[in-house]
Amino acid sequence: MAAGAEMTGRWLITFSTARKKKLQTMSELIKVVKASRPLKRFPQPVSLPTGFVNTRILRDNFKRQMAAEHEVTSKALKFIARNAALPQKMRLEAQIQLTAMPNYTRMNQVRDRCLESGTAKKIIKPFRVGRYQFRLMAKEGEFPGVKKGVW
Repeated sequence: MAAGAEMTGRWLITFSTARKKKLQTMSELIKVVKASRPLKRFPQPVSLPTGFVNTRILRDNFKRQMAAEHEVTSKALKFIARNAALPQKMRLEAQIQLTAMPNYTRMNQVRDRCLESGTAKKIIKPFRVGRYQFRLMAKEGEFPGVKKGVW
């Protein structure tokens, strides 16, 4: 890592760039952070699931979409709020903006749910289905390479 740079999560910001441009306002700093390297937690756009849809699945889907839309802004605000090299007033403004954001824009609001039934317990993460649904789908041969263990 270069001197005069700080690594926060997946962000690498060089302070020499910020000092050269003499960024005074928080909006200018947010633009620089967004332009540096946009993040995408969900590589494909989140859309409505197919098949059985209940309220829990729709709510979870909405939370995922909102979190994906606001991810870059919240990461930029977190960087500003936690950066000790910036003025205290700018850091406080960033913290206020973070707390003013809706709850659905936070990633900790997203919970893994079964795509088939909508349950939130006993989820097998690589397949995003519940334990019982995984068993049924594996028996039907819907997952390639998955078979019943016999020893």
